[in-house]
Amino acid sequence: MATKMLMPKLSDTMEEGVILKWRKKEGEKVKAGEIIADIQSDKADMEQEAYDSGVLLKIFPKEGDGVKVGAPLVIIGKEGEDISALLAESTSAAPATLKQESVSVAAAPSIIPVPASVPTPAAVPVVNGDTRLRLEADSGGQTRIKASPLAKKIAQEKNIDLRTVSGSGPFGRIVKADVESRSGTTTMPRKVLAPLQTKEIPLSMMRKTIAKRLLESKVTIPHFYLTIEMNMRRAIDFRSSLIEITGTKISYNDIVMKAVALALRENPKANSSFMGDKIVQHGRVDVSVAVAIDEGLITPVIRNADQKTIAEISTETKELAKRAREGKLKPEEFTNGTFTVSNLGMYDIENFAAIINPPEGAILAVGTIVEKPVVENGQIVVGHTMKVTMSCDHRVVDGAIGAQFLQSFKRLMENPLVLVL
Repeated sequence: MATKMLMPKLSDTMEEGVILKWRKKEGEKVKAGEIIADIQSDKADMEQEAYDSGVLLKIFPKEGDGVKVGAPLVIIGKEGEDISALLAESTSAAPATLKQESVSVAAAPSIIPVPASVPTPAAVPVVNGDTRLRLEADSGGQTRIKASPLAKKIAQEKNIDLRTVSGSGPFGRIVKADVESRSGTTTMPRKVLAPLQTKEIPLSMMRKTIAKRLLESKVTIPHFYLTIEMNMRRAIDFRSSLIEITGTKISYNDIVMKAVALALRENPKANSSFMGDKIVQHGRVDVSVAVAIDEGLITPVIRNADQKTIAEISTETKELAKRAREGKLKPEEFTNGTFTVSNLGMYDIENFAAIINPPEGAILAVGTIVEKPVVENGQIVVGHTMKVTMSCDHRVVDGAIGAQFLQSFKRLMENPLVLVL
């Protein structure tokens, strides 16, 4: 008997998927478990398997179509089987496929069209190797110098020939500053930059979901923020020793992940989620790590991070980040974390506040290590410090709970040998 295969819900937040590629054509035989299509969900690209064996009697959406969860994908049955009843069901139902239309300026009349090119100013003559003001002929055939009235007045008072002055205004126009600096060094020629182009980029399924979830998080979750600074001198030496001993390129983020996991064990109330009519204090420490990919941000999860060594965390994080950028993560690898770490230190960001990834109760934003004077034993010395900011859901994590977590985290980072004991 022919069966209709529907668009599955490939992640907990998925509402629609896009057909990237059909692996099979209508009329071809398929086996249960065989890959028939590549589908883009709001989190990653997935391979879709056939649920039954038989012949692919009907394919509903085309490549590039967006399909709502629960909408028909294909009909699989016996060769020559009558599927008119199933087709009638699909026809009577409301359309659930949304063609991914390319956006263009011509298709959007409300958008002001951008000129294909901008007028190029006439060539600027060069005098003694220096760019000089362009001279124009007026209606009487006389040469006219482009200069502001104030610049002309100052030039007349100081007896300066404007033909020898380099203009820094629009299209080489001489302004007040050009004349006043005439007695000094010659100004450098202005570099003309190519005009930029306006682009419209359609939202991917992932970017749509990121926009929706972050808006919901910021609007519905009462955020508050706690920032703490720590001395990283011992952590720097600790990392160097780990790399030398293990032969693995340990990052500061790997150390941060381990310290976060142990600090959550010490402060289990910070490892909680608000679930409507109750607070769930998790009996597991699954730390998510924010990974930037082309289409936005995804948070692979290090399961039981408190039970793993720093080297194990490092290896697993690198593998998950690699597959995240390739779009090959499975849903169970980026969902159901209990706490998130977001690190922008590699971009020289000293301090920032992140948006909570619901239903988690907090997220830790990690900044870069800064070299600056610090006081040690009453003496000012060159030190290395790092700031972190904890964004807390005030329904779950009170100020004291967040502060105690950060105290534990700071103690672990400033005494990193504890992390391997």
